[in-house]
Amino acid sequence: MSLAGQVALVTGGGSGIGEGIALRLARDGAAVVVADVNAVAAARVADAITAAGGTAAPQPMDVTDEAQVDAAVAEAERRFGRLRIAVCNAGITDRVPALEMSLAAFERVLRVNLVGCFLTARAAGRAMSAAPGAGGRIVTISSVSGQFGGTGRAAYGASKGGIEMLTRVLAAELAPAGILVNGVAPGPVQVARTAHGPRQRAAFLDRMAVKRYGTPADVAAAVAFLCGGDNGFVTGQILNVDGGFASSGVMYDPAEGA
Repeated sequence: MSLAGQVALVTGGGSGIGEGIALRLARDGAAVVVADVNAVAAARVADAITAAGGTAAPQPMDVTDEAQVDAAVAEAERRFGRLRIAVCNAGITDRVPALEMSLAAFERVLRVNLVGCFLTARAAGRAMSAAPGAGGRIVTISSVSGQFGGTGRAAYGASKGGIEMLTRVLAAELAPAGILVNGVAPGPVQVARTAHGPRQRAAFLDRMAVKRYGTPADVAAAVAFLCGGDNGFVTGQILNVDGGFASSGVMYDPAEGA
């Protein structure tokens, strides 16, 4: 699908799923602002896009800093024109039992994941609403960890569950301005920071219809659809990109018997 003439901002675009999303939107024709707290990583991805013939610019940005987020949206529009796409992807993870987790650690995860998503979506929504011929696409990135309880996921799961409700509220509030807001909830995705041991991998795969981990490209394809012209009526939805994890019950090989 073509995103030619569209301007997109991708937070956490310097690595992992965010990098995959930035590359895909650029491949589909969008001018992409690669925003990341790691300026070197953002520049690397933006350079890769331009080297492949696309249009991109890096944007150092801390999603927990309201002023930086607002400035990044303004800079994206100054550089490329009206912002039409925002992907709220930046996030951090943890794996600490709730009773052992400090308040500071819990608040840090929520600050980056949930508050950062809110600040980015708010800034993007304001810009999209203010422009003549208002309209746009906002996509949040949550997780199946925000839908199911899991050990060591008190802060991460709470932040991702919050993102899903925030997505629905924003969809209702921004629809009159022609802005569609949806979320993508990845299951297990293999990226550099994925540190799942054999037992955790087996636990995921046992529950998945598609017996493999996802890739950033799998998630990016879903984001591209939600941002593209083929989507004119889907809003307020959470699209699981999880290999069937959320829809599967007990999984076994019938050949082994009941």
